[in-house]
Amino acid sequence: MGKRRDINITALRQALNERRVEVMRDDHATEEDRAPVELDESSVGRLSRMDAMQVHAMAEATHERRQAEIHRIDAALARMDAGDYGYCLSCEEKIPAKRLELDPAVPTCVTCAARAEDVHADHVHSAD
Repeated sequence: MGKRRDINITALRQALNERRVEVMRDDHATEEDRAPVELDESSVGRLSRMDAMQVHAMAEATHERRQAEIHRIDAALARMDAGDYGYCLSCEEKIPAKRLELDPAVPTCVTCAARAEDVHADHVHSAD
């Protein structure tokens, strides 16, 4: 693997950094929703508590997705620094430039991503 000349690393790095800032800002904005739900029955009714617990659970799930996205972005930036960016982590073939433009943090080519999705789908269906 070598440095790719068919992609604009500078523009992709900027897009990754901008997305990282956006995700962190969004995550910070919902920090209050992730605070533990108070279960004091005297301050709110049962349905209000259930609603608050649902909001809390959804905020936690969103936080986990955002953390995973930040991890993907950081991994892509590290690959850029190492000179390995733009190559599939599974098969080491070039990831098409258009795919990288759509999602600069993408770690795999379309073929390997589809294969991983098939394996995941098979695993989910076998668990049923």
